Amino acid sequence: DFSAARASMVESQIRTSDVTDLDILGAFRRTARETFVPTARIALSYADCQVETDEGRTMLSPRDLSKMIQAADIGPQDVVLDIACGRGYSTAILAQLADTVVGLETDEAAVARATELLVDADIANAAVVQGDLKSGAAEHGPFDVIFISAALPSVHRPWFSQLANGGRLVCIIQSGPVGRATVFTKSGDAVGESVAFDTSAPFLPGFEPEAAFVF
Repeated sequence: DFSAARASMVESQIRTSDVTDLDILGAFRRTARETFVPTARIALSYADCQVETDEGRTMLSPRDLSKMIQAADIGPQDVVLDIACGRGYSTAILAQLADTVVGLETDEAAVARATELLVDADIANAAVVQGDLKSGAAEHGPFDVIFISAALPSVHRPWFSQLANGGRLVCIIQSGPVGRATVFTKSGDAVGESVAFDTSAPFLPGFEPEAAFVF
């Protein structure tokens, strides 16, 4: 019973993790997580764990995703860029909080799959585009929020140029197995940062830390 599992996920995994924003809770209640999970892993749809959806893409646990979204402080007028959106689950949640969401993926097949799933979920204010992740999607910006639901060793600095003044970039900054969900806020030419909570996630392909030579 996916409906019951979804309700239980919100009450036992999200609300108990200090996610109190009613709009976020409602978005998670309305979005069928199981439709964005590969059939072979559908039993894990509402488990308190990360789920690999495709090679190089992982759906964060409900707890981590919801806390990152709450930390992003998304408003109804915001334009959001969802980098490496995978099958579009995070995009579907973000779209229920923002004015417009642009999902970014690297290949045509991924774009087509995410687009189809978003249409099936009745999400009308989001579009998935194809492009290089490091290049972002400047032609669709500036963005009030840039969201990356994966780990990075550090922020790819050129993304900051696509943030509007006051915009937030949210990602997991990770060194080895230890990571921190971090919010970077742009103010003029300066960027401040604050740690929202501790967690860990797979590194985004193409952004893995360089291997260090050890004597």
